[in-house]
Amino acid sequence: MKIARIETFLLHPGSGKNLLLCRVETEDGLHGWGEAYVTRGKEKVIDACIGCMAPYVIGRSSFEIRHTAHVLFNDFAIRRNSMELLAAWSAIEIALWDILGKRCNQPVYNLIGGRSRAEVRVYANGWCSAPSVEENIARALKLKEEGFTAAKFDPFPGPWRSFVDPKDEDFAIDFVRQMRAALGPEFELLIEAHRRFAPSHAIRIGRRLEEFGIRWYEEPCLADNPSLLAEVRRAVAIPIVTGEALYSKESFFQVLEQRVADILNPDICAIGGISALLAIAAMAEPQAVAMAPHNYNSVLAGFAATVHVCATIPNFLIAEYFVNFRDACGEVATRQIKVEQGFARLPEEPGLGIEIDAERLRARAYREFAHKGLPDYRDEFPRRDYVPALVPGITRLGGGAPSG
Repeated sequence: MKIARIETFLLHPGSGKNLLLCRVETEDGLHGWGEAYVTRGKEKVIDACIGCMAPYVIGRSSFEIRHTAHVLFNDFAIRRNSMELLAAWSAIEIALWDILGKRCNQPVYNLIGGRSRAEVRVYANGWCSAPSVEENIARALKLKEEGFTAAKFDPFPGPWRSFVDPKDEDFAIDFVRQMRAALGPEFELLIEAHRRFAPSHAIRIGRRLEEFGIRWYEEPCLADNPSLLAEVRRAVAIPIVTGEALYSKESFFQVLEQRVADILNPDICAIGGISALLAIAAMAEPQAVAMAPHNYNSVLAGFAATVHVCATIPNFLIAEYFVNFRDACGEVATRQIKVEQGFARLPEEPGLGIEIDAERLRARAYREFAHKGLPDYRDEFPRRDYVPALVPGITRLGGGAPSG
């Protein structure tokens, strides 16, 4: 059946960013839900891109997902990739898989090879935003009580710069030390660096982190220059992760070719959707590289699509789950993926296994977050008050970064 309508919704979840959901409907009234990756301040940019893309998609067969992707790349984007292009297409592509599953009366994972596991392990993110170390440790302990066995956080204060202040570095190491002591040796700590550091700093910090049994060290250097990350991987005995800031299959091919990372974390809502994540996982498998998909999206369409792919790929490790979006998504969903004891249960319903009330979405429409101006990062990420040496009383978390 042909695609008849494409509608977008910007959902304000109360923290982080607005979320961009997409509803695609066919001529016979069947609909599917998808989602695009966005960053705060650029939500309307991706929304507009979907609107511009829609005329190239409406009227095409809802079955011809791969062909439509190539048409958009060739004739809409003039063979130029970008985050905006691939995020916008991801929303439509995921919705088309939802439609296909509903039309075939099968969950999507059965259409892409069948499940390799009965449930999908997830780690918590979106929780480490309190102003003090003690408050964030308390939040982490609550996650552990819920059954999560892994959590990711960015312990580094101060502005994002290639050359780290020694006091910021010491603060971050002490923060991780306290988190490890509170959570115990079995709980997996995933350290996010948000592409901050020059290799010399990344290596020194990575070596200091080794004593805490860190599960991974994520994007310590710019992802655009794979050789920087390769330098860190050769020198640090912690698995290196990259992928959240990469969008094209060509970029992931270069990362694999240069042996840059142990784990890839592409975001299904930023790389072109389900088909693209399957392709990247297939490239990574013969290179003995694991997959831990990034998912700075809702716990609805983007998360559901991630779970379906993770259920099928053999080199899956763990997937991301943003706990700060749970309440808002729960308000607009009539059916969603269940997460219990740190695992996502595979749905048995056709398609993605989710459903969303469009009217409830409209009731939580887009709202701008407070804008504090650039380039003074200290306005957005204030630094802690420094003291001469690290002592047990140093607990102020001054900086950090938005999750993503």
